[in-house]
Amino acid sequence: MMTWLNEWLVIQAVYLGIWSKPLMSVLIFLFFLFVRKVFTRLVFNRLLKWLGNTKAEWIHSLLQAYERPLWTFWIVLGLYLGLKVLSVPGWETWLDKLFRSALIVLAAWGLFHFTSTSSSWMVRLGQRFDVHVDRIFIPFLSRALRVFIVVLTFTVLAQEWGYRIEGFIAGLGLGGLAVSLAAKDLLANLFGGLAIITEKHFTIGDWIQTPTVEGTVEGITFRSTLIRTFDQALVTVPNSILANEAIKNWSKMGKRRVTFHLGLSYFTPREKIQRVVQRIREMLQQHPDVHPETILVYFEQFGESSLDLFVYFFTKTTIWSEYLQVREDCNFKILEILEEEGVELAFPSRTLYVETQQENTPSRRVRQPFPSDGA
Repeated sequence: MMTWLNEWLVIQAVYLGIWSKPLMSVLIFLFFLFVRKVFTRLVFNRLLKWLGNTKAEWIHSLLQAYERPLWTFWIVLGLYLGLKVLSVPGWETWLDKLFRSALIVLAAWGLFHFTSTSSSWMVRLGQRFDVHVDRIFIPFLSRALRVFIVVLTFTVLAQEWGYRIEGFIAGLGLGGLAVSLAAKDLLANLFGGLAIITEKHFTIGDWIQTPTVEGTVEGITFRSTLIRTFDQALVTVPNSILANEAIKNWSKMGKRRVTFHLGLSYFTPREKIQRVVQRIREMLQQHPDVHPETILVYFEQFGESSLDLFVYFFTKTTIWSEYLQVREDCNFKILEILEEEGVELAFPSRTLYVETQQENTPSRRVRQPFPSDGA
């Protein structure tokens, strides 16, 4: 093609003189701009639409990733051929290297987009994994692939421009001890992140609690895990620390516990206590939001100032707001049962015996309430 183009330019130079090559250079560039539009509308878009109706989703995703690099490719090709026509002495070698370097960058650009977490093949890959893993594993895999692509692109470009990376690698080997000492924390965090992903401690969106932080997991990187606390602060926890801590994952609860003591007055008759216990137990068993597996309601002990009933059950929901609503509803129904049975709740009190100093005067017994601390 270049031979034919040079012969044609020699013929046109007779008529156009010194302006023949610059003019042809501009025309070639404009021609490839036109080709870009035609290729995009008639070929690329139709090919994307056709592949979208097939099962070859990874090919469709690959073409989507290379959409902008292909647009840029036609511009780069037009510039390369246009400048090639000028035949400027000393430009040939540099122009060829620039063109090859541009092709390398465009190829890496497409692969970089192809490994995005929003890419359809990455989404489909995530769907093939367990639902508790993919939301952390897929972003982590995407970042790892992108880092590899960038490093590989830099290496190929260095070799293209004549830089020998063997010496650089050898230098890394000689300074490996210093690098390992300097990067020990980074490596510890990296392996900590891998341990978190493979052992499935939690996933994005889970509510976790550790000795150092409590909140909702928002993401994980090579170095750290991002946790949003309930006061909306974003806490960054190094993976090496998080992997070695005891983690309580509240989102893994299948049900949520409710337990408390209900103190009845010592003046409550035995028959009423039995009816109250039985009615509370039946109410919890019939409640639609109470888990039926474990429901315990018993007269447990004689307290200092009350007859203590032990109430223990679980709610079906684990969501905090819904859990509070169920607990509130159960409390109101317990109060209703106590009101219907005519049973009073006890409050902390003590009986004091006061002796007077007068002879032959019996002591007086005074019973008065003894408020609890903070009353």
